Amino acid sequence: MHTQSEPTSEISFEDFKKTVLEDYKIAVTSRECSLLGRREVLTGKAKFGIFGDGKEVPQLAMAKAFKKGDWRSGYYRDQTFMMAIGEFTIANFFAGLYAHTSIENDPMSAGKQMGGHFGTHSLDENGKFKNLLEQYNSSADISPTAGQMPRLLGLAQASKIFRNVSETEKTGLSNDGNEVAWGTIGNASTSEGMFFETINAAGVLQVPMVISVWDDDYGISVHAKHQTTKENISEILSGFQRTETEKGYEILKVKGWDYPALIETFERAGEIARTEHVPVILHVTELTQPQGHSTSGSHERYKNSDRLQWEKDHDCNTKMREWMLSNQIATEEELTEIEKDIKRNVREGKRKAWDAFLNPIREEKKQVTNLLESLISESSNGQFIKPILKGLVDEKDALKSDLLIAARKALRFVSKENTEAVISLRNWVSSYIENEQPNYSKHLYSANDTKAINIEEIAPVYDEKAKDVDARVVLRDNFDAIFSKYPNSLVFGEDAGTIGDVNQGLEGLQEKYGELRVADVGIRETTIIGQGIGLALRGLRPIAEIQYLDYILYAISTLSDDLATLRYRTHGKQTAPVIVRTRGHRLEGIWHSGSQMGSLLGLLRGIYILTPRNMTKAAGFYNALLKSDEPAVVVECLNGYRLKEQLPLNLGEFTTPIGQVEVVKEGTDLTVVSYGSTLRLVMQVGKELESSGINIEIIDAQSLLPFDLNHDTVKSIAKTNRILVVDEDMPGGASAYLMSQILDEQKAFKYLDSAPQTLTAKPHRPAYGTDGDYFSKPSPEDIFEKIYEIMRETNPQKYPAIR
Repeated sequence: MHTQSEPTSEISFEDFKKTVLEDYKIAVTSRECSLLGRREVLTGKAKFGIFGDGKEVPQLAMAKAFKKGDWRSGYYRDQTFMMAIGEFTIANFFAGLYAHTSIENDPMSAGKQMGGHFGTHSLDENGKFKNLLEQYNSSADISPTAGQMPRLLGLAQASKIFRNVSETEKTGLSNDGNEVAWGTIGNASTSEGMFFETINAAGVLQVPMVISVWDDDYGISVHAKHQTTKENISEILSGFQRTETEKGYEILKVKGWDYPALIETFERAGEIARTEHVPVILHVTELTQPQGHSTSGSHERYKNSDRLQWEKDHDCNTKMREWMLSNQIATEEELTEIEKDIKRNVREGKRKAWDAFLNPIREEKKQVTNLLESLISESSNGQFIKPILKGLVDEKDALKSDLLIAARKALRFVSKENTEAVISLRNWVSSYIENEQPNYSKHLYSANDTKAINIEEIAPVYDEKAKDVDARVVLRDNFDAIFSKYPNSLVFGEDAGTIGDVNQGLEGLQEKYGELRVADVGIRETTIIGQGIGLALRGLRPIAEIQYLDYILYAISTLSDDLATLRYRTHGKQTAPVIVRTRGHRLEGIWHSGSQMGSLLGLLRGIYILTPRNMTKAAGFYNALLKSDEPAVVVECLNGYRLKEQLPLNLGEFTTPIGQVEVVKEGTDLTVVSYGSTLRLVMQVGKELESSGINIEIIDAQSLLPFDLNHDTVKSIAKTNRILVVDEDMPGGASAYLMSQILDEQKAFKYLDSAPQTLTAKPHRPAYGTDGDYFSKPSPEDIFEKIYEIMRETNPQKYPAIR
């Protein structure tokens, strides 16, 4: 239940009393959920609990200042806030604790995240944006501390874009930028680099953002004296305080147990951010944590008796209760009755949530026990199955996994039998896995018609007299077409604005489209990605540029923890189709080699990884992605910008298909798979091999995640009977991934006459200089000799040793 706060002088005392009592009910309800939630974990019904007790009253104040259309980017203590805006119920709380896989019961994540991770639904059943101005919005939480901060920056920046870029399409997305992004973070987590990077970036950008720091003096068991200089985050950030002549932050401080002061301070913070479009830091002090950090430990182990007594005396709910009594807002009897009713309501809500979670499993358990009983009666090995059945029956609160464990173990004893009971149990197991597995696996990628792999290929169209241009011109002119076609598109990155990026792929576009749509940013990769996530969550189409692929490592946690998991952890209810533009492959030295693909393939499932061999292919990927609703990393070839390519006529329209390979040279003797800059070396070697009588087929992988959905590679191998993957990543990286896809997924081993092989860079970062590159990464000579040796195995006389 969300109640907008109004000045008390404008309403009657009875109305004021009603509002305060409703707030208190929410605070007590939230506290009771926390207390009972801890017991549920300790009794084994839930795996882990991390709750918002001790932070209830300031969250009530935040909820009053929070308006429809606003956005939250917070952390796992904010359950009271979510209850106060009407997006979280008692039943939801316990469903999340039990990991109920129903999105109706656990609307936060359908059991994919532990309780305490909050988000609202931005998308309707068709994957389209709902009217975000008609609801309270919360971006989906993640567990890593301070991980919510980069995204918060983008959520706030979206308001600035909507307010100042007139051509943006705002319907249902923004009321001319009149929305505030509200962030919450624990005081200890302000020690994280993500926090400071975001603070600096928001101060530079001047965006409507309110950051609330919940300060209870501890980070788990570690006191603030080990966390924060001067033990005071607002004091050490005081240099960010704005003045009459200098832009910066408004910094406010308030005690977390002072209900009227909290209401006033949060209203003031929201008003400043909303009207003046400046960031605000709100330091909420003297908070407590009544149950300690989580169910993993007890705070009595690290807090002395004086501190524990202080926390008891300064508990925000207790203080609010005392204030209500002293101001005659309620009597002791009224409050006692309210508290008793709430205890009953929470217990009843818990019971209903547990029954909703367990009753379907109980019904399924009956099916399995009946099937096992039939199996025992029919099978000669029934005596071995009886203990399995007994174990399942004795398991009072069996889980889905318990049912499958029992059924699958029983099937081991009847593998040679084919009775009706055996067939029924086999069918049940297969059907149950088929039905249940998606509850834990689906929504890693889009399930909508607009998912990226559904975007059909549109070939570039060329004039008969098409001229060759520097490849970067193809990109530049295609970006020009994109920004004209898509009013909500924008690009930002280091050197992306004034000089049009380091390789001139955005040359002149800032002058044409303005500093907000083609923007320079500071050297801060984590918040560049965070900007992209927040902007995309609000319906804009950001292209976040990381200058070189090597630098993406500074942003990998935000990409992996936040962007890659977003659709999955929200059960398909939020999306952030960020396009991450970067460049890599074949330069010089340890820090500019741009080929660490294996790490990205392992960490970024949920994001497409695209590796075009030239700029026309890259432009086609950008065009395809803007028609889709999914995020991707596009790695342009760093050494390809000055090579010549023809300029297509249908700029902004042609598309490169995602998840499809391309056969760039047909051959009969051996299939070679590669991508990016290395592919050009393979093509060069392909011509050289012809003089030795070797005709290779060359496949451009193009798209690593996903790879070759049509299984065209195995079709090639069925013809050549040999496979070599060439790649400049380290051994065991992208080449191993590609080989796994070819052998395990496509079953190409059936067609091989020679051992499948890879050719990669050496197991170290490249040394500096041209010779360093030559000795560190696959050279044309390496590729030639590798292929020649494979062919020599088949016919040593025809292919005598070269060296």
